[in-house]
Amino acid sequence: MKRTVSIVTAAALAFAVVPAFASFSGKPDTPSTPTSSSGTSSATSVSPREEAERIYAQAYEDVAAAKQAVVDGKQKNADKKLKHALSSGERATSLDATYHEAWNLVGYCARKLGDYDKAFAAYEKCLNLKPDYAPAREYMGEAWLEKGDVQKAHEQLTLLESYGDRAADDAKTLKTAIDAYETAHAPAAAASTNGGDSK
Repeated sequence: MKRTVSIVTAAALAFAVVPAFASFSGKPDTPSTPTSSSGTSSATSVSPREEAERIYAQAYEDVAAAKQAVVDGKQKNADKKLKHALSSGERATSLDATYHEAWNLVGYCARKLGDYDKAFAAYEKCLNLKPDYAPAREYMGEAWLEKGDVQKAHEQLTLLESYGDRAADDAKTLKTAIDAYETAHAPAAAASTNGGDSK
């Protein structure tokens, strides 16, 4: 009798274990919700924030690809990726206007594409949502440098430095950019100062 119970118990355990290992077969699960031709879920169970996060993740990948294209000397391809990322970032912020990381991405892409008005507006929206968001402060500082306003870049650096260790990398990046800018523009500043003194 004991042996019959053991065989029955072993068989029951074997049937219970097989489905548990089936999910580790190496094949991805089939999506449980149908998707439209645009790749977005047609189910109502996805929140606007979740959809915004999905779109943001793709935009983030596009930005990374754009950075690599710049390194590879393929500016036209980089611009194409940045335009796609910008459009995606704007879609993400339209789905969730409180998504500060998406606003930062919009600012970054717009700045890299030369649209400083859009970049500054996006950075401001990001920082209105999260005033101590270090990446946006650092990028805004770089944008001010690109516009030739070293004083405003220094203001962003001062704020980053006030955040302490959590913003140390961003502060260092912006300080390096400011130092390089000031070094590159020092001869022009000295010439204009000397020219003003000779009158």
